[in-house]
Amino acid sequence: MTKHLAGSALAALMLASMAAVAPAQAQTVKVGVILTYSGPQATLGTQIDKGIDLYVKEHTKDLPPGVKLDLIKRDDTGPKPEVAKRLAQELFTRDHVNILTGVVWTPNGAAIAPLTAIAKVPFVIMNAAASAITRMSPYVVRVSFTQWQFGAPMGKWAADRGWKKGYAAVSDFAAGYDSEASFIRGFTDAGGKMVGSVRFPLMNPDFIPFLQRAKDAKPDALYVFVPSGPQATALMKAYNDLGLARAGVHLVGPQDLVPDYELPNMGDIPVGLVTAGNYSAAATRPQNVAFVAAWHKAYGANSSPDFMAVAGWDGMNAIFDVIKETKGRFTADQAMKILTGWKDPKSPRGPIMIDPETRDIVQNVYIRRTEKKDGKLENVEFDTIPQVKDLWKELHPVQK
Repeated sequence: MTKHLAGSALAALMLASMAAVAPAQAQTVKVGVILTYSGPQATLGTQIDKGIDLYVKEHTKDLPPGVKLDLIKRDDTGPKPEVAKRLAQELFTRDHVNILTGVVWTPNGAAIAPLTAIAKVPFVIMNAAASAITRMSPYVVRVSFTQWQFGAPMGKWAADRGWKKGYAAVSDFAAGYDSEASFIRGFTDAGGKMVGSVRFPLMNPDFIPFLQRAKDAKPDALYVFVPSGPQATALMKAYNDLGLARAGVHLVGPQDLVPDYELPNMGDIPVGLVTAGNYSAAATRPQNVAFVAAWHKAYGANSSPDFMAVAGWDGMNAIFDVIKETKGRFTADQAMKILTGWKDPKSPRGPIMIDPETRDIVQNVYIRRTEKKDGKLENVEFDTIPQVKDLWKELHPVQK
């Protein structure tokens, strides 16, 4: 991280000098988007991108007269911090973007965040979920979630079920560490005892040997976090092949385990699985029914949005509010004043807001069960924990 924070003095001067003249003189608002559009995890970026494009398609008419939006999209190709950092520098110094958004991966978000403080460009994170990122720059807000918002409630739910022994298996990067720590905190605070943990390689993992270790530990509850997408399906199949359910090991996790668009690839393996998340395409909230209908119209009846798609939608909603309130002419500080405390009571996922103190998302957390209805798998919300803040920040207050 020190390497990312340091940078070169020349780059800092270039960014700072650019920032002095870049804000909002033009009526065209440039929004830089960094996502994973290629490689084995491209579906993650594609979901966010579709959410962005759908919001723009539905709401361009709401922009102030004479204001145009220019989305400048860049492909980081995966969890590659150096690539993401270079792309952000180019968007700041060459393209002169007014706002930066997107970013699937925590390592990429952590590489970019310090640059925004030099360039004075607002950064609206649409996924990257490690809690600490929003503290790396005063120009960062997050509209997605943190892993602590899901792991701790899931740990408490598992312990309240009477499951005494827990085991955590997570991907080996910052979001995984947060997910692991949050589950352990929720599980042990509610009376459970951890009997082990293990971490998977982030890319191209063979889950079998790691899950075998979990099986050998004989836990009641196995908490797993892996990046959403094809890895989730591979994990579910490994869990099934090893017969963990038959051995009495109950799988639980965050919503990444059962992304809505990936469910058709999982067969019946997830039926009955309980997860914690901030969104399900099956939710019956009127605003979500409308969102899913618009999605189907744009992308086909067999396509499904997931939590990343709705983050793309909500992130653009926040950006549009900045543009509308300022008529497209804003400095970074003016934008951050609007974004810090921004709220939408009618998001497809329910009421959301940005905590003015932490610049992180506050939202409902839903406990969901994967069920089969009319031949299709759905993540059915059956319990709601209202307006959850990021617990990590409450446990680790800023020292003043």
